[in-house]
Amino acid sequence: MPSLRALLRLPLAIGTVILPNRVLLAPMSGITDAPFRRMAARLGAGLVVSEMTASQALVQAHPQARLRAEGHGGSHHVVQLAGCETRWMSEAARIAEASGAAIIDINMGCPARHVTGGESGSALMRDLDHALSLIEAVVGAVSVPVTLKMRLGWDGRALNAPELARRAERAGVALVTVHGRTRCQFYQGRANWAAVRAIKANVTIPVVVNGDIDSFDAADAALSASCADAVMIGRGAQGRPWLPGQIARYLAFGRREAAPPLATQFAIIDQLYEEMLGHHGIAVGTRHARKHLGWALDAAAATAGVSGMLCGLERRRVLTEDDPRAVRHRLADAFATFAAGERRAA
Repeated sequence: MPSLRALLRLPLAIGTVILPNRVLLAPMSGITDAPFRRMAARLGAGLVVSEMTASQALVQAHPQARLRAEGHGGSHHVVQLAGCETRWMSEAARIAEASGAAIIDINMGCPARHVTGGESGSALMRDLDHALSLIEAVVGAVSVPVTLKMRLGWDGRALNAPELARRAERAGVALVTVHGRTRCQFYQGRANWAAVRAIKANVTIPVVVNGDIDSFDAADAALSASCADAVMIGRGAQGRPWLPGQIARYLAFGRREAAPPLATQFAIIDQLYEEMLGHHGIAVGTRHARKHLGWALDAAAATAGVSGMLCGLERRRVLTEDDPRAVRHRLADAFATFAAGERRAA
């Protein structure tokens, strides 16, 4: 029988789509825009998923919805759709496929109140019959594989992810991703990876475990506890778009790579900043990119081993500037300061 490491070296099939590895970048609203997905894919993520896109807004051609669903220019474009009406979900899926999506992902995991208040996202786990009607509508509308992202359930008294997964597979879903918390937990406590094992035992399609996977050890532990086929990395990739690729290579070959050198980290965030400005426009892009700059500075400071005080000082200098040329100049200065601190510590 092949070892777990040997199995993790094998490509992962999602219907007819074959992934190069078993580490996926999670869809994150306001974060996984096309530039960020493109960067994570370049750095080795096996699959990257768009921000959650409202199905009705996509059908009605709202500019922001179209931008969220835009391809990242690489292989295997995935659009994640949210909604609670079959007509919008099915038509949005057709539009996404016509626009080049290789996979349609259905969101039944978002815990945000503005989403669940509209009976979308994880609120759908309170009514599995309605959830299945949406799944059937999307599967019936497209020829590409359809996947599903969910939580363990609405709360601790309704852990119905195994039933939803089983019914989704029967309806034609090709893969399920499970975040190891209930909706009512939001992001509190730790993800319960072991609870995902019940979903894996209930289906024959691939299962992806998600939640708190931010290191090599966490990926090992999540796979061991869940028996899942792959991992999905969300917040762990903030400021570290190289992490999914590093974990993919670790799972396949056992090699634990250090964080990239500071010069490489600077080149990554500088390019990402430029691409975000081009994607969103200067006015929106400067605001949108600010959180990415902050996370990148945090990652760089951790790599250099500099003090939190110095990191905070450089963050304020960079993040309070609005002019893009000045931002990039201050960002370069911050990385140079961190590099000097790293040399002194050595």
